[in-house]
Amino acid sequence: MGFGLAAGWCLLLFASCDSNRIYEQNETIPESGWNTNDVKKFEVEIKDPATPVNFYINIRHADGYPYSNLFLFIKTNLPGGKASVDTLECMLADEKGKWLGSGIGDIYDNQIPFKRNVRFPQAGKYVFEIQQGMRTDGVPLIMDVGLRIEKTE
Repeated sequence: MGFGLAAGWCLLLFASCDSNRIYEQNETIPESGWNTNDVKKFEVEIKDPATPVNFYINIRHADGYPYSNLFLFIKTNLPGGKASVDTLECMLADEKGKWLGSGIGDIYDNQIPFKRNVRFPQAGKYVFEIQQGMRTDGVPLIMDVGLRIEKTE
């Protein structure tokens, strides 16, 4: 289920021109489904905490995904040991069942706003942990999940 060489080059081209991006990383979900104990971790080194940023959660799913949404638990571990946990409902389809993300074939990409115009409290290493919060284990047809942090325009 890959994009192919041409699409990969397009993604590389767009990524290289993305001057607002501070961090973006995606993690693959196993084809067997996303289990609740499969926590995806993203380590981010923040050097300039004064810059306001927007956070997004990237979700790639297949057309046969059986739900219109995806609940996530997002734990933020700050330098120094403090942590906070947020619950985020990611709407992947509208009320009529039409997928909201951009699609290529039967694959849909979503960039879900998580937090807007916030500042990091201090410089240092932050660890973000994303866990699926659906009421079923082995959530099918979620292909990738990721974190994007960008400068506020």
